[in-house]
Amino acid sequence: MQKIEIKNLEVEIENKTIIKDFNLTINLGEIHTIMGPNGVGKSSLLKTIMGDPNYTIKNGDILIDGESIINLKTNERSKKGIFLGMQMPNEIEGVTTADLMRSALRDDENFKLYSFVKEINGLCDKLEINKDMLHRSINLGFSGGEKKKNEILQMYMLKPSFILLDEIDSGLDMDSLKIVASNINEYFKEYKPAILMITHYENLLDYIKPDYVHIMLNGKVVKNGDLSLVKEIEEKGYNLYNTGTNEVDEKENHE
Repeated sequence: MQKIEIKNLEVEIENKTIIKDFNLTINLGEIHTIMGPNGVGKSSLLKTIMGDPNYTIKNGDILIDGESIINLKTNERSKKGIFLGMQMPNEIEGVTTADLMRSALRDDENFKLYSFVKEINGLCDKLEINKDMLHRSINLGFSGGEKKKNEILQMYMLKPSFILLDEIDSGLDMDSLKIVASNINEYFKEYKPAILMITHYENLLDYIKPDYVHIMLNGKVVKNGDLSLVKEIEEKGYNLYNTGTNEVDEKENHE
């Protein structure tokens, strides 16, 4: 994969338009950040890219290297190298992280159990995760920080080329934020993926420096810039870019 393109995207959920006329191109080796107030479609965009069936694409396209992926199921998109680190990771009773990762990777002709165990245990050390968590139901009883670290562990094991991070910093204390950000940076340095992050907080951007910052309002990008745009937002707020009423009515549980 060399790039992903989102072209003139329009998305509905429950017959309400939540993304409209959205355009963005991300190349390998680039980090992009989308910022904006609650309810403008940021999280919905990532879920749409990942293939969440609750979201209906009414117009536009999502392409990887010129090939449309909008008719692919979520698992098929994952095999294309897309990974979503979720804002609120699901709890899955009866399935352990070790089981999940082994099932996802065992079809690889290079899969070797010893190497798998060595790698996943090493990641626990890097992320300061208790190895016992690998053998517990996924995210069940985990703290907010443990859930987010578990997302990054899965990212490292799957080795995606296009990474979506939905408020990966939310619910993290400062120590956990530093650990999560450090590991994302290490992964980026080693594998040079394309990364698209959503965040409300400047703290994350102190550690992960985006190449491009995009302001999203009313379901579309209204301003593009670099890291200096974050300072402008901090000083003047989002109303500076709002040229009309917010026509997007996205329910809180979808953002």
